[in-house]
Amino acid sequence: MVNLIWLIMLVIGILISAINGQIEIVTVSAMKAAELGVEVAIELIGVMSLWLGLMRLAEEAGIVKGIARLFGPVVRLLFPTLKPGSPALGAIIMNLSANILGLGNAATPFGLKAMQELQKENPTPETASPAMITFLALNTSCITLIPATIIGVRLKANSANPTEIIGTTIIATGCAMTSAIIADYLLRRRTTK
Repeated sequence: MVNLIWLIMLVIGILISAINGQIEIVTVSAMKAAELGVEVAIELIGVMSLWLGLMRLAEEAGIVKGIARLFGPVVRLLFPTLKPGSPALGAIIMNLSANILGLGNAATPFGLKAMQELQKENPTPETASPAMITFLALNTSCITLIPATIIGVRLKANSANPTEIIGTTIIATGCAMTSAIIADYLLRRRTTK
């Protein structure tokens, strides 16, 4: 359905450009968008490769297990169905850490790894487990203490004060995460009764 909506919007835009005699704008815009897509993809490959490599080094060195043990009590409160020592714990913690630092692109590989590990422990693979639902809620609403990506975008846009959004970001993401945790808890209690 979404693909159909996009197709209709594109066709309408091209038709209106043709009717107004400005079809060259469509061509120029398409070329610029394609160029931007390649630039963004290359930048993401670099960032994701860096963080995946660091994750692998941290796993091999035992750092991920150490962090998982350190934050284990808090994570176990949020994920009571996870087995102690679950490999998903490390990936969940790394994902949340990257999100807290505002590195959304770097959090993606950890989130995918966490979901893969959670799926391995899922007793009903065709349905999302409670741990998967909780993780999704936390991942999408995680508090951000340092919005590094947005600060970088603001720097590129020559913002006079690129860090002025830190306070409001902390408040907004803190409210979002609190709401997500409460909603997850209340809905889980309601469905398990």
